[in-house]
Amino acid sequence: MAGNDPEPHFDELYRDLILDHYRMPRNRGVLDVADVDLTQFNPVCGDEVRLTARIVDGAVAEIAFLGQGCSISQSSASMMTEAIRGRSLDHAIRVAQGFRAMILGEDADEAMMGDLMALQGASRYPTRVKCAVLAWDTLQRALGGARGREDVGSSDPDSAG
Repeated sequence: MAGNDPEPHFDELYRDLILDHYRMPRNRGVLDVADVDLTQFNPVCGDEVRLTARIVDGAVAEIAFLGQGCSISQSSASMMTEAIRGRSLDHAIRVAQGFRAMILGEDADEAMMGDLMALQGASRYPTRVKCAVLAWDTLQRALGGARGREDVGSSDPDSAG
């Protein structure tokens, strides 16, 4: 029909997905046995994310997060854990880099991003960009040390912050 724009419908679906992850976060908690454990904080807005992950055979076997903050930061963390759980470290880092690029306004690989496309709207609000990328930056930093190591073994207590 002329004059009808389907975009608002998609925006509403994306908003619902973000709120669903905020209200019922996936993989929320702390792993008892973790190879990586890192907390990062955004002092500007007060968002905080702690990631714990278990790495097995070069893949993210398990991942969990704890945090506090706005719906964007917490939904992003929840969605991130779903997107990379069970994936190789290289794949997880590629998705993190792609997500960051998408949030900074670059073209996104929609096939790789999947449901993460719901967070693309944060790129229109500069104050929300840091909220959206907090968990992803934490992931990249946490996995950066684990990438390429055959046996991660234990978390680095000096990496928590």
